[in-house]
Amino acid sequence: MTEFGEQAPGQPRTFVLIPGAGGAAWYWYRVVPLLREAGHEAIAVDLPGPDPHAGLPEYARLISAAIADAAIADAAVPDAAGDRRDVVLVAQSMGGFTAPLAAAAASVSEIVFVNAMIPVPGETPNAWGDNTGAAKAREAAAERGGYGTELDLDTYFLHDVPADVAATGEPHQRPEAEVAFESVCDFSAWPPVPVRVLAGADDRLFPADFQQRVARERLGVEADVLPGGHLIALSQPEAVARYLLGYPMAPRSGR
Repeated sequence: MTEFGEQAPGQPRTFVLIPGAGGAAWYWYRVVPLLREAGHEAIAVDLPGPDPHAGLPEYARLISAAIADAAIADAAVPDAAGDRRDVVLVAQSMGGFTAPLAAAAASVSEIVFVNAMIPVPGETPNAWGDNTGAAKAREAAAERGGYGTELDLDTYFLHDVPADVAATGEPHQRPEAEVAFESVCDFSAWPPVPVRVLAGADDRLFPADFQQRVARERLGVEADVLPGGHLIALSQPEAVARYLLGYPMAPRSGR
């Protein structure tokens, strides 16, 4: 494995990392230092998930502000004005609904979805499940895999997360207010930048084959699949960091 202490090729980039439901920036805590060790900036944005008055527009404003602050900080560094960092917007799970709104309000060079809900213009997170057939895909995968269809934290989120990491995350667990699920993703089109989709091969909430289908139908791209469950940045941080940095993916075994 390439050492993260060795700077990755190409100019420095700024990775702005959007968490999923609940909005805890902590979710990215194992990936952020790896990106920084490789010579890039990484900013995990905390979102007010439990706030009953904050929905997708408020989330997008916070993400856009983080991108703007990063640009200001970059310009303040001597000799950095001619070496502006590219901004890569990375969205986990429900964070996918914030990505197009933030990208419309700020300049980004790439969007990466990680086990994410990929919206279409005018959709709400509540409608996304029925529109994509997410529940049917999840239940079919559970029957094939021999685990329960009842949604619970251990079975669907923590099944591949190390116990010590899961314990560290307990204080950061928080609910997502209903207002965000009812928010309309008000964008007209995706920006003309590259889009990548990363799916966890062991994701039980959004099975990999389901994510691949949604990526083809909604973005016209093929999702890349790596080992890991829905919280892949917690269970496989090195693999996620390598993927974000553009290192070659390891050959897949005969899964």
